[in-house]
Amino acid sequence: MRRLATDLDFESVRSIYMHEEVIPFLGHDPMPRDAFQPIFASLVASKCFYVAEIDGVVKGFYRASRYEGRARHVAYLGTLAISPDEKGSGLASRMITEAIDDLASQGALRVELMLEADNPRALAFYKKLDFVHEGTMRAAYKRSNEAHYTDELFLAKLLKPLPQGSDV
Repeated sequence: MRRLATDLDFESVRSIYMHEEVIPFLGHDPMPRDAFQPIFASLVASKCFYVAEIDGVVKGFYRASRYEGRARHVAYLGTLAISPDEKGSGLASRMITEAIDDLASQGALRVELMLEADNPRALAFYKKLDFVHEGTMRAAYKRSNEAHYTDELFLAKLLKPLPQGSDV
């Protein structure tokens, strides 16, 4: 079901990414094919961008990366989307669970993600998966077709209880 994305996935990923139900909640505004190409190339080159296939058809994608140095126990999930025809199918849940299991097997103890404050469906989804809202970045970005700025919510999940230092 899950595999690293390749250049051959461009059209499938672009089709999902640019869908009117998906694009408001990803990092870019709608754009022509040529403008999306370098964004997609960067995702593939990262070697941490995955696609989820069902019967050989790309139905979703996400990016899962690890921090370095003192934060090497932390992973970040982003650029997550599924095809609108998969809404409610459990695909997103399977993708996240698989990603977290893989990250945990690599030593990750904490998983972080960000989502738009105006995406209550995603917030409920992540809370159901035991992610906790840890903060809000006010006016984090602005969609080109809207007059207002959008907050982003910072969520995280500890994969097991961790020892804590004293708070000062």
